[in-house]
Amino acid sequence: MNIGLIAHDAKKKLMQNFCIAYRGILSKHELYATGTTGRLIEEVTNLSIHKFLAGHLGGEQQLGAQIEQNQIDLIIFLRDPLSAKSHEPDINKVVRLCDTHNIPLATNLATAELLIKSLERGDLEWRQMYK
Repeated sequence: MNIGLIAHDAKKKLMQNFCIAYRGILSKHELYATGTTGRLIEEVTNLSIHKFLAGHLGGEQQLGAQIEQNQIDLIIFLRDPLSAKSHEPDINKVVRLCDTHNIPLATNLATAELLIKSLERGDLEWRQMYK
């Protein structure tokens, strides 16, 4: 499955720790991330990640295009709800696209862990029929 990874600045360390903890599961899948998040994950996990531009430079738009083309099966987007972002419309578009295209989306650690464990059990195999 193709997994998209995005983390706001205040959540990047949390994303790194999440990817360290679930490296075994993530290593079995194709990973896509916004630029800085992808680089930081690679540094601590040695996972191979296709990196788009940094989120605020258009990486979230690039990931959104992948969602529109049905190329992403799951998004883990660790958002910082307490800080306004100048690229908020791009952030909201990713969420809206996930809703439109039935892409499972986690926006916090609790749902990220639920989705990754579901992925490991095979509960997300239904995504294959969308392809």
